[in-house]
Amino acid sequence: MTGPRRMAIDAGIATVAGVINAIMIHEALEPHSRAPDAFAYTLGVLMTLPVLLHRRRPVAALLASSVLLFAYYSSDYPGISPITVLAVPLYSAVVAGHLRWAVGVISAFYVGGYIIVVFNEKVEALRALSEFLTNGGLAVTVILLAEVVRNRRQLAAETRERLRIAAEEREIAAARRVAEDRVRIARELHDTVAHSMATITVQARTALHVHDEDPASEDVRTALSAIRETSKRALREMGDTLGVLRAEPREDGDGVGLERLPALVEAVRAAGVPVELAVTGTAAALAPAVDHAAYRILQESLTNVLRHAGPEVNARVNVTYGPDGVALEIADDGVGTSEESGHGLNGMRERAEGLGGTLTAGPGDGGGFVVSARLPGDAA
Repeated sequence: MTGPRRMAIDAGIATVAGVINAIMIHEALEPHSRAPDAFAYTLGVLMTLPVLLHRRRPVAALLASSVLLFAYYSSDYPGISPITVLAVPLYSAVVAGHLRWAVGVISAFYVGGYIIVVFNEKVEALRALSEFLTNGGLAVTVILLAEVVRNRRQLAAETRERLRIAAEEREIAAARRVAEDRVRIARELHDTVAHSMATITVQARTALHVHDEDPASEDVRTALSAIRETSKRALREMGDTLGVLRAEPREDGDGVGLERLPALVEAVRAAGVPVELAVTGTAAALAPAVDHAAYRILQESLTNVLRHAGPEVNARVNVTYGPDGVALEIADDGVGTSEESGHGLNGMRERAEGLGGTLTAGPGDGGGFVVSARLPGDAA
């Protein structure tokens, strides 16, 4: 959600709260209280203005609203419920992790108000308690709701951090495997080249020696034939060794496919992101490489949703099987990113194009981010 949009929403909330306060002040007539005047309505409006700061300075907004509310009570105007004024800053303070401030402020108002009503206004204790319990229940509801939201956001943040750490660990493991492959290839090349070149050197020296003594000797042909066979064998072995460099390194867990998609969706849902999964068409038997690439594309796309889409995001996954392959679409309604580059997107695009498929990624028409891929049934 952009800054101007948030400010507009906060301004709307403050306006609605100000109107509600004015209505409550007008209707809260008490026989022993001062009649509401222009100053009372002014305080009723002013105590809602700190709502404009509740996202950036939740504790400051809570304290500012509390001070203005206390000034209203101190002016002997008819009593109004504090939860109407403090609901939004109270919620934001708890979401931001300031539970003690929120509980302390709201408790001070209710406990102090109860004591004043019972001892100063001579209201029966049980009657006053019943009224305060009703309003206090609303305050407890706001606090509990905010605490649930805070826990879900914290869980989502921890999940994103675990995914980041896991990605780093995979990169480290991949780098280690590359280093091990380089050592092994170097050893293979050393053994192949050293042995073959030594053989060729010996045979060439023999051929030259025999040729100097007897150019027509059969031993010259034998030595040259040995050089040829050794060279052919060395080239073949070097080709087999260097072929490893052209092959894609195998990853841990290689071979997983779309059969694990429901488990992946459930893991993302557990992280706090609602995911809608739609599978259409008849699930066809895909080539192992295609099945594996489809799963990795979905996995990387949903991981990007957790990382970059922001809080309160929803995701949608469509898997469509057709006669010529499978189509994938992963869309979210979060803040997303305007960049169509990066290691993750490039890796997905390389997977798709390496199998003869296509992949596009970019902002959606209605906001958010959309990744679309089409893979053939058989690897190209």
